Amino acid sequence: MKKQQEKYIEPSLSCARKRTKDEVEYSEFAFNPRVLGLGKGKTYLLKTFGCQANLSDSEKIRGILNHLGFKETVEEKEADLILLNTCAVRKTAEDRSFGEIGRIKSLKKTNHNLIIGMCGCMPQEEATINTLKEKHPEIDLVFGTHNINLLPEYLERILINKEKVIEVFSVEGNVIEGMPKVRDHKIKAWVDIMYGCDEFCTYCIVPYTRGKERSRKREDILNEIKVLVKEGYKEVTLLGQNVNAYSDGDFGFGDLLEAIARTNIPRIRFTTSHPRDLDLRTIEVMGKYPNIMPHLHLPVQSGSNDILKKMNRKYTREVYLEKVEKLRKSVPGISLTTDIIVAFPNETESDFLDTLSLVKEAGFEGAYTFIFSKREGTPAFKYESNVLPKEAKERLLKLNEEINQGFLKGNKRFEKEIVKVLVDGFSDKDESVLSGYTEHNKLVNFNGDKSLIGEIVDVKITKAYTWHLKGELQK
Repeated sequence: MKKQQEKYIEPSLSCARKRTKDEVEYSEFAFNPRVLGLGKGKTYLLKTFGCQANLSDSEKIRGILNHLGFKETVEEKEADLILLNTCAVRKTAEDRSFGEIGRIKSLKKTNHNLIIGMCGCMPQEEATINTLKEKHPEIDLVFGTHNINLLPEYLERILINKEKVIEVFSVEGNVIEGMPKVRDHKIKAWVDIMYGCDEFCTYCIVPYTRGKERSRKREDILNEIKVLVKEGYKEVTLLGQNVNAYSDGDFGFGDLLEAIARTNIPRIRFTTSHPRDLDLRTIEVMGKYPNIMPHLHLPVQSGSNDILKKMNRKYTREVYLEKVEKLRKSVPGISLTTDIIVAFPNETESDFLDTLSLVKEAGFEGAYTFIFSKREGTPAFKYESNVLPKEAKERLLKLNEEINQGFLKGNKRFEKEIVKVLVDGFSDKDESVLSGYTEHNKLVNFNGDKSLIGEIVDVKITKAYTWHLKGELQK
């Protein structure tokens, strides 16, 4: 880790824009014996905001804290350490995190030894570090996405040396294997296969907060999944900011996907896919193995070629739709979902109508939809726009109406069909009803015994709603 520490500087967006060709450094995580037991008798509360990558990072943070002797709690007043793992994709996510800090800082009045920390993507932003220093003296610990492995050292400095630690690496990033994990789920697992992003979409902060694209070695990924199979896991979701960009020499994502399918893990999913990097090899492998789930989240962002160019997405609507057609041929009945941004700077009504037409043509069965959110440091932050807030909201409403129709239509096709459901647990709204997801990533609620949790069962769909399916267990 010496090289990484020598590169340490506070976050700088200008530095983050400079991609190096340095080879990725691979290292193995290990605890210094002197930190073991550091958290004995202490509790922590970890709050996670953002995407699956943040959830996966939180599993590592839990693993480290538990190994140090800390115990997890859900009660803020009981916690000796409160840590916020933050998201920087949209301003609303940042505002929420700062709001949380403003709310929990009052706990220090009754617990003078409380440690409040922030980690994740927000600290990787130059503006965030400045705000934390100037306006939030109650923060004791700040680290970013590249130095989770140094959390034991930081806690030692805080607890033993009574220091305040604000340390973020503005580096391209390396790969550190072997960090312990406390997984969120007993039957589903996140598996990181690569980190970072080199796409530099003009609206996106992720390449600056997560560093350059770098892939784990194939043997480390396969060994992790083989262990999960032995432990009884039923599903893995392969994670990457641009998961299709995975590369281990000449061994690409399609090759990795096939190798994982051969481990006989019952279910495989992956996210997030960039349309440009979705190649024919991957599409063919998806159609070849039944344990690769027939669902793909493929963010399109816009249906207008002019807007796609301004976004620096590096594909056209025609190319996107060609890939959709190939997916449907290779994986009959595949369920497609997407991300769409409306009111990108100077999006015209014609541009928006292009998006609506693409939604219909692609046949999406769900989408995350957003009004454009300016992120300081990205090129689009400086783009002037003539789209009024009222117009933006109207476009979002129209888009959501179209998306919801596709959501319902996609669900309706399963009425009276028998589907396979991986049972997660009880429904959030009714503890007497079991809940789980189909191969096509459809939420199903049905009556059944709790002994079925963690199993894959046959369910006949009796009613399709916009957001979920209702079914009957088949015996």
